Amino acid sequence: MCYMVKKYILYGAILAAATVALQLMQYKMVILNRSLELYGAALALIFAALGIIAGKKLTRPKQVIVEKVITITPEAIQPVAAVDDALLKTHNISRREYEILELIARGYSNQQIADETFISLSTVKTHAANLFVKLDVRRRTEAVSKARELQLIP
Repeated sequence: MCYMVKKYILYGAILAAATVALQLMQYKMVILNRSLELYGAALALIFAALGIIAGKKLTRPKQVIVEKVITITPEAIQPVAAVDDALLKTHNISRREYEILELIARGYSNQQIADETFISLSTVKTHAANLFVKLDVRRRTEAVSKARELQLIP
């Protein structure tokens, strides 16, 4: 009985090996007859994968880190001139408006004044408009010259 089982296993293994050999020969024939198409398909897959990888790398948003070091020298710091509070009250000018007036006199733009005083651009424009009304002027240059006449700014 053991001999019969061994015989069946041997025949089964031989048939399996023959089937595998026949399948390999069929694959070889397919490869030989259709080699150009198979190589073309393989190249197409490779280039498609490379295109996807390159597209992901090239279209990725770039992170830009800006580092700025600012050094302040004693000459760069200009002290705010002392002003008589009674003189400001006489002309009904607030401390903030006076600060805006000084920066206008230094030649700062509205945006630079906003950056310097840490207030919004519209607030700077409001303060400037209030100054123009209080000094009875229409332009920044007129405001500066009138403030000098009134000895508000040196």
